[in-house]
Amino acid sequence: MKLDKIKGTVMGIFLLASRHTCLSQGFINLDFESAKIIPISPTVIAVTNALPGWTVYLGNNSQSQITYDNPALGSAWVSLITINDPYGAPLSGSYSVYLQGGAYPDTPAATISQTGLIPGWAVSLLFEGRTGTEPGALEVSLDGQALNFSALSTEANYTLYGADISAFAGTTETLAFSALQNVGLYNSWEIDNIQFSPSPVPEPGELALAALGGLLLACRRWKFFRYEKR
Repeated sequence: MKLDKIKGTVMGIFLLASRHTCLSQGFINLDFESAKIIPISPTVIAVTNALPGWTVYLGNNSQSQITYDNPALGSAWVSLITINDPYGAPLSGSYSVYLQGGAYPDTPAATISQTGLIPGWAVSLLFEGRTGTEPGALEVSLDGQALNFSALSTEANYTLYGADISAFAGTTETLAFSALQNVGLYNSWEIDNIQFSPSPVPEPGELALAALGGLLLACRRWKFFRYEKR
């Protein structure tokens, strides 16, 4: 009888620990490199293969399929960009995600989201992004709260963005990226390489000072170069 009670207690502890582990699972596939190109039909792929760990929404409607290397024209859509895309290229690695907010009044936002445990050491969220020729708004949110993100640096083919998420460290939240409706214009955002960082995001004033300092240093070097040339 006592042995049965001990077994029951151990099993209960095991189930509780397992449940806690499942609920506390971290985010996966933040760089989108886990994609498996298994076409359902030409350029159509299941979301579970294209974006493991992520859920795709058009407005409030969950989608089971997206396209790859085949963006939409004017409507809200989510697609996967591969290294074979004739229209563009991934920002990093072999895959990026392309979010298109619709250009028509009745088109919804295009969203990808994932729920996971934010590391306890996380202070900021970083991601690579690139807009189309007529960019609209990109909303990045945690637990339904829009994050105030800003550009940190500009690279050859993308901009690095960052947002303060220190208030969410150690909690399980839903992270979402949404290209919002942009009536009359195409709103496209390519995103990649999402990361949690222990470093704080610089204040806008600090970024401006750093940019000014870089500009002054460049001017000083240019003047010195001209003087040496004489």
